[in-house]
Amino acid sequence: MQHFVNKHSIVRQIWGKADTVLFIFAGSAAEFALNKAVDWLYFTGKLPSDPLGRLFSTVEYARKIIFADVDGANRAIDQITAIHKNVEAGRGAQIPDWAYRDVLFMLIDYSIRSFEVLERELTNKEQNEVFDVFYRVGLRMGLTGLPENYAQWQNMRYRHLQNNLINSHFTKDLYIQYRKHLGGIRYHLLKQVQKHIVPKRVKELLGFGSFAYLPPILWLYKLSRNIKLDRILKETLLPTKYKAQIKQLDAV
Repeated sequence: MQHFVNKHSIVRQIWGKADTVLFIFAGSAAEFALNKAVDWLYFTGKLPSDPLGRLFSTVEYARKIIFADVDGANRAIDQITAIHKNVEAGRGAQIPDWAYRDVLFMLIDYSIRSFEVLERELTNKEQNEVFDVFYRVGLRMGLTGLPENYAQWQNMRYRHLQNNLINSHFTKDLYIQYRKHLGGIRYHLLKQVQKHIVPKRVKELLGFGSFAYLPPILWLYKLSRNIKLDRILKETLLPTKYKAQIKQLDAV
């Protein structure tokens, strides 16, 4: 059986741990809120009504692709494409290619950033592995204008961050929804993670200050993993509604 992602790939390590997936989730939540195409996610009403569910859905599809054989991964990618085509038909317009690329670029960037914050710095070879997986997803989706290698991606990622983000009324509303669905304490913890992980441009647009108390918390959390208390901490800090899904993130 041929797997879409090699069983020994760093990508499986990254997406096989709840910790790193949740950090990817946090970074994406910040950038989703700023994306100029976020109105497409508001069109269906699913994002503002259940922002955590919508982001978990994105994570679930990514994991279906990463841990599947080639045929299974292609089916999942084709399903994603079909869902978006239905949304486009309902609105009578096309989602711009740059918006699709932005989502792929986020998954590449936050996969790397999350692992490096929680584990160790990736090698150049490993960074290229991360890029290659999502590049192949983009090819299957039929996207145009994709970078052909990691170095090209870095340049395009920078340009996308400069050109495709804006702090709009959607941004403000989405953060209101994050707070509503997370509660005050979890919401502030989310923002601390975001401050620690998002690119400089995202920090500037969201008005994140320089003060962050996450580093000492991260140190304690890493210690808790060594003495097997991390699951208790995760269950305390995350909404009850999503505890089952969060547990499954480690079940690889």
